[in-house]
Amino acid sequence: MKIALAQLNYHIGNFESNTAKIIDHIKIARKNGADLVVFAELCVCGYPSRDFLEFDEFIELCETSAQKIAAECTDIACIIGLPTPNDKNEGKELFNSAYFIENGKVKAIAHKALLPNYDIFDEYRYFEPSTEFSCIDFKGHRIALTICEDLWNTIENPLYVTRPMDILIEEKPDVMINIAASPFAYNHDEERIEILSDNAKRYNLPLLYVNNIGAQTELIFDGGSLVFDNTGKLIDEMPYFEESIAYYNLNEKATITFEHPSTLRKEKQSDIEQIHRGIILGIRDYFYKSGFKQAILGLSGGIDSAVVCALAAEALGPENVMAVLLPSRFSSDHSIKDAEDLVKNLGCMHETIAIKDITNAFEATLSPQFKGLPFNIAEENIQSRSRAVLLMAMCNKFGYILLNTSNKSEAAVGYGTLYGDMCGGISVIGDVYKTQVFELARHINKDREIIPENSIIKPPSAELRPNQKDTDSLPEYDVLDKIIAEYVEGRSSSATIIKMGYDEKTVRRVIRLVNLAEHKRYQTPPILRVSPKAFGMGRRMPIVGKYLS
Repeated sequence: MKIALAQLNYHIGNFESNTAKIIDHIKIARKNGADLVVFAELCVCGYPSRDFLEFDEFIELCETSAQKIAAECTDIACIIGLPTPNDKNEGKELFNSAYFIENGKVKAIAHKALLPNYDIFDEYRYFEPSTEFSCIDFKGHRIALTICEDLWNTIENPLYVTRPMDILIEEKPDVMINIAASPFAYNHDEERIEILSDNAKRYNLPLLYVNNIGAQTELIFDGGSLVFDNTGKLIDEMPYFEESIAYYNLNEKATITFEHPSTLRKEKQSDIEQIHRGIILGIRDYFYKSGFKQAILGLSGGIDSAVVCALAAEALGPENVMAVLLPSRFSSDHSIKDAEDLVKNLGCMHETIAIKDITNAFEATLSPQFKGLPFNIAEENIQSRSRAVLLMAMCNKFGYILLNTSNKSEAAVGYGTLYGDMCGGISVIGDVYKTQVFELARHINKDREIIPENSIIKPPSAELRPNQKDTDSLPEYDVLDKIIAEYVEGRSSSATIIKMGYDEKTVRRVIRLVNLAEHKRYQTPPILRVSPKAFGMGRRMPIVGKYLS
């Protein structure tokens, strides 16, 4: 039996596009002699559809699309993912399902049993877990079909009380197929390989796994579909961050071979390389799927806006990026030159709009209220908010989407101006620590200097007051980032972090800043997720909570 794995980029709720793409790849697979073509979890509607799943029409459109797909399966079978109604009175109204389609009809249906309800996942909000499992017979082979998380309960501390494969194995299948929508994080590919390899070894069966690719707002899916032999050995790995289709032969002895050259990576991509590729895909899909083409950002000459500008130019084309220099009376000459050098290197559009007169006007207007009080954060934030007003005005006038340039370190401790530099349509590096931003800049410059060297080596500064440096307000970033990572991603308490050897006063101050900044993060744009724990939908904290504040 020849099996095709189709690793594709879907668009949530775009039934016409998703259905056409699936049908096109059924035709391609048929032309290449495949008996079965396998698509990803919830491919018909896109993942995650969230509260679209609460609309009856949405579910009906899924079934209509599935029937159109089924009509194309005359000389080939396919597996597709979609939500289906739960006909029983008890439980949630839907299942997260997979259709096995053969000869134009749905021959079998598998429902997902293990529904993740942690971090960015919220499947139990919508779906009923399956309690019934059965293999599928096709072309002389017996297939154990599962959906994503169904194979993730082999970890040391199981999250669930059952394993679907423990039941399916009793029917003596000779191959496992798993369809998935597994989001990207820079360390997730290794974990994914380990979990799936363990399944193949545990059940002594070959395993074919197909994953989504593409970005859906803040979530990025990296593909990297996988094939294992019955010993758990990884024998093939499809490309990351791109659409692909690959073919595998399952012989009578349930061993897998393939005709194409192996695409196994010779070495793992570095974290920074993965972050770079993930962000490019995230920007591109956010604009394409939202129906926008052009981005705008404020370019300060600092490393954060320089990196975001370079990433946007790569993702959208420099002709679709508008960089606006917005110097104030505190902007240094070298920062302006660094910004000008960057736009020359990139070839993107740019404008210069000085904000001195605008901020002077605000300060003059407020002088009766401020009554001669000394310059402080109020005047600093007026500068940042003046820039935001100008950038948003250009968005309204010309149809740009504003890119937010705050990094994860700043977002964590609230080092930014609400309704100022924290505004935007999408946060490009909001899940990238400041220390990683420096690495990302070096990676972008690996072939030639794109980001000016001075933007990388100069001390970071908001330039909102004379001789300002980030370290005036924050610990050094190499210390700050490690503490934030232990608290946010490691979920370690202050006592635990202090025991690691960090200064107690610094630890308590940083954690307090993270907690106090929750109200700011709640009002900021969606953040492209590249780490195991990003701010946003995957980290839910109370704004008025007292714990650790």
